Amino acid sequence: MTAPDDALATELAQERTFHEACRAAMTGMVDGAAQRVVTGENAFASGADAEVLGYQLRSWAKELAEEPDSPLFFGRLDLQDGQRYHIGRRRISEHPSAPPLVVDWRAPVSRTFYQAGARDPQGVAVRRRFGWAPWSKGDSADLTSFEDEHLTAGESAESAILAGEIERPRVGPMRDIAATIQPEQDDLVRSGLADSVCAQGAPGTGKTAVGLHRAAYLLYTHPQRIQRRGLLILGPNRTFLSYISEVLPSLGEIGIRQSTVDDEIARHEVRAQDGEAAAVVKHDARMAAVLHRALYARVAPPAEPVAVPDGSYRWRIPLDELERIVAEVRSEAPPYAVGRERVRTRAVRAIQLQAERRAGPVSNIWVQKVGRARAVSAFVDTVWPRTQPEEVLAALLTDPVDPLLTVAEQDAIRWARPPRSYRSAKWSAADLVLLDELAGLIERPEGYGHIVVDEAQDLSPMQCRAIARRAGFGSLTVLGDLAQGTTPWAARSWPEQLAHLGKEQAAVVPLTTGFRVPAVIVGLANRLVRALDVDVPQARSMRGDGELTIRRVDDVAAATVGAVRAALAHEGSIGVIADGPEADRLRAALATAGIATATADDLTVGARVTVLPATLAKGLEYDHVVVAEPAAIAGAEARGLHRLYVVLTRAVSRLDVLHSRPLPPELARRDF
Repeated sequence: MTAPDDALATELAQERTFHEACRAAMTGMVDGAAQRVVTGENAFASGADAEVLGYQLRSWAKELAEEPDSPLFFGRLDLQDGQRYHIGRRRISEHPSAPPLVVDWRAPVSRTFYQAGARDPQGVAVRRRFGWAPWSKGDSADLTSFEDEHLTAGESAESAILAGEIERPRVGPMRDIAATIQPEQDDLVRSGLADSVCAQGAPGTGKTAVGLHRAAYLLYTHPQRIQRRGLLILGPNRTFLSYISEVLPSLGEIGIRQSTVDDEIARHEVRAQDGEAAAVVKHDARMAAVLHRALYARVAPPAEPVAVPDGSYRWRIPLDELERIVAEVRSEAPPYAVGRERVRTRAVRAIQLQAERRAGPVSNIWVQKVGRARAVSAFVDTVWPRTQPEEVLAALLTDPVDPLLTVAEQDAIRWARPPRSYRSAKWSAADLVLLDELAGLIERPEGYGHIVVDEAQDLSPMQCRAIARRAGFGSLTVLGDLAQGTTPWAARSWPEQLAHLGKEQAAVVPLTTGFRVPAVIVGLANRLVRALDVDVPQARSMRGDGELTIRRVDDVAAATVGAVRAALAHEGSIGVIADGPEADRLRAALATAGIATATADDLTVGARVTVLPATLAKGLEYDHVVVAEPAAIAGAEARGLHRLYVVLTRAVSRLDVLHSRPLPPELARRDF
């Protein structure tokens, strides 16, 4: 409940004074970190210790110096035992050993801020939320209000401050949600490091923000384990990564790798383009077995015994023993490069045992000499030849005969004009996925401690395997919405997709309550769900506001200009979304009308109007969206209705749907 006006003024003055003390402490932390860098660099220590200490001090100083200007706390907990904690995005104290003035939102005590309620106070007497002026940089004067919930007294009411923060106009990159995390979101955020989880999130449920906050939580809770092996954020494209780029820094985490699957597997520049039929085959899960067979077809049985000269004597390994060595190594199924070295090692060991039986123990130098012997190397090269992923794939695409593939599928991926050598081959984006699979078969890549995978429903089985190789000893946060799957190989069930990701046991948690997209817009999008051939619960929204307009017009371009002019009278960002060619035409029409526009890659705060093709809309949000010609979007690709579902759910306040052609039948229906 909101405090009375007379009490509000006194309380606000006290909280503003406290915020100023926190700001002074934060300034002291920044200055102190910089001073410790200077002191630490001159500290007496061994070279290795000094290097580690210097890196840690410089990283901490850099993290504090790059802290975005923002309010230092957003909530307060008054516990029944008399303790009081202000909750913010990072811990603030006047001295490292002093009690904190502000507690990090990830600290254990902060959990009750998100989870406590009137039915289960969890020891919280009063939960206070603070209202700050929009776009505040942290000036204490921007603290304008607060709300108190007396939980032990059974008080629980809708928070106007919370609703205002969730519904605040969207301008620029994605914001953090530390002040607005809901209990079901908090459960996902605070999942343990060893737990892989999957969030099936309807539009506007905050699944992306949940994933990023889980990354920040794990970095806070398990800093050494995460930093030792690394944390990776995977997004669908660079536009999306640019959109989310400021979330982790706002939570005090910098230097986190944010990438795409294509970037992670980029062994070569993409210089070829596959047709859809070829790309679908190359992304199919069966290609893993096809590639495995193509690689291990190079392993051959030995043809003759091995004789290794040693002075005047010759050590011999009979053919049957060589056959046993090769067969045993194959049965162990090690990475190809490891298998090759095992064959060499066991052949040398066979000779070593003979030598020791004849003359006693031998030296390591003697063992190394035998391992380099020409006869041993020739044997290894014959039965387990050295190879490169490019060499194997080039041979396969030149003659892709495999019983797992139909004749039509073999013809789809066969090179029309094979290169003279694999070194001169031009590789497509799908080829890079196959090369990564082969590289993983030859030698396992280094993995990450944790990977956050967003828009995971669009990943192919082969792309999932590339991620699984990098998370073999780590965990995953998998985020997506089966209803928003738009690639030809998009997933239709999470258990199957999680199996490809190597995390069959991961829990699938549905997020169905939308906090960003108004109910009237969610209701329109839900008309499409039954036609999307996926088993997902329909979304619902907590927001009763929002505006939806559907208009049939004679001139879509002119109507778009009018809709954008009207939208500019409101606060917030505006997105104009259409099929690719239509987007270019609308951008030109808006420019002719004197309306400046930006592209999807331009996420600066000053960009009010963005024109983008439907293919780049996924994951983005705008306060006002103008969707031009839905039928063109739906008809542009095989999964066009899924694409349209994505487009319709990008608006967080107002949606205009403009069409000159009839609406898709699924969208026009009103019987469910």
